[in-house]
Amino acid sequence: MSGRSPTNRSNQKRFVYVYFNRNEPQKIREVVLAHVGYWKTANVKEYTGGPFGDRTGGLITFAAASLQEAADVISQDPFVAEDLIAQKWIKEWIPE
Repeated sequence: MSGRSPTNRSNQKRFVYVYFNRNEPQKIREVVLAHVGYWKTANVKEYTGGPFGDRTGGLITFAAASLQEAADVISQDPFVAEDLIAQKWIKEWIPE
């Protein structure tokens, strides 16, 4: 057994995207619906995500074929397009 999740049979890897927003609450309020809408309609496999309890950022997981593909999906996020991300990490994740 490879240790990989059964959901990864189609050469898809799981990625975790952790981000912290810039301290621009008004602009974030203006863009948050587009951000949420993007992720709910982005047609990425195995998507799950949401904000941190204090609303300083969030965590999103989804499947992609490669780190580059995951980065490409993230680059289309309205928070990224509006320069509202202060820090971010994209890591391959192997759930057990």
